[in-house]
Amino acid sequence: MTDPILLTPGPLTTSTETRTAMLSDWGSWDGAFNAMTASVCRDLLAILHAQTDHVCVPLQGSGTFAVEAALGTLVPKQGKVLVPDNGAYCKRIARILKYQGREAVVLALDEQEPSNPERIDAALAADPSITHVAQVHCETGTGILNPLHEIAAVVANRGRRLIIDAMSSFGAIPIDARTLKFDALITASGKCLEGVPGMGMVIAHRAALEASANNSASLVLDLLDQWQYMQKTGQWRFTPPTHVLAALRTALDQFVAQGGQPARLARYTENCRALLSGMRALGLEAFLPDALQAPIIVTFHAPPDPKYDFAEFYRRVRERGFILYPGKLTTVETFRVGCIGAIGPGILRDAATAIGETLRDMGVSRYG
Repeated sequence: MTDPILLTPGPLTTSTETRTAMLSDWGSWDGAFNAMTASVCRDLLAILHAQTDHVCVPLQGSGTFAVEAALGTLVPKQGKVLVPDNGAYCKRIARILKYQGREAVVLALDEQEPSNPERIDAALAADPSITHVAQVHCETGTGILNPLHEIAAVVANRGRRLIIDAMSSFGAIPIDARTLKFDALITASGKCLEGVPGMGMVIAHRAALEASANNSASLVLDLLDQWQYMQKTGQWRFTPPTHVLAALRTALDQFVAQGGQPARLARYTENCRALLSGMRALGLEAFLPDALQAPIIVTFHAPPDPKYDFAEFYRRVRERGFILYPGKLTTVETFRVGCIGAIGPGILRDAATAIGETLRDMGVSRYG
């Protein structure tokens, strides 16, 4: 039986080469494995043009582990963080800060409203005690793309520090450390780099990281300790995700061979166009206008027909070979379809066809 295509924002469908890379076992203290770790870190820095002033700190766990590690390490105990909130992952940052005992100032936005640089600037001007801004680049709760470069400029102009959750944008959406100032940018192995889940990565400004001693209340999530140990020994502090790293090494080789970030963005953009075209032909509408839509994941309004039931819809679409994502909005019922992974636009056209067939089989006739 063929595995279903994962139309999710990670985990996602990977290439045969990436999966095959996990068939070998690695010793966590072995020199070859340590060299592979170092090569992955070098390549991640190169994607951002961040080799001069930044370092890469890999971390075991999902992307949220790395977000929590970055906040807990780089924000001092008495720090105060502005969190522009237009979705579920922004809310998660605020929740993490609460657990850590860091003060958070939430700048509430509508789920269809991108983060507003002018409102961020006004909030920073009104409260000089705010030390950091934690900004989600692509909010996959909706698929909205926030204006990162404009926000970074505002934060830098106010002399504050920026932490970027680039979980689902890194590797696809352009980000250049030579023109964008930040203390940390966080991503993960199982997103646009098309590796498998299990490893987070923080690209940290070296000076900010070196100044972060004693901030973290967690041993395993202390990025400074992780980085210093790797610098001293070449090894991870605790058992590393060896197979995940091997898969990421192979995925990065493919990323470079396929043309890097511009090529990845071009493919995902074509995927998104194919999806939107097919879904609109069915009468299904996206939650966001095209101008705000990132080509990462698309949120669609659920049909208002009483015969529509997401659990049944999901099951039937899965039987046709595609795994979708439930909605994450609090105001309206939605479902989500990812555009990323080792897939092309033909897969998204087939997915739209499968969705249409499923809705017809369910007797759904009202789409909006």
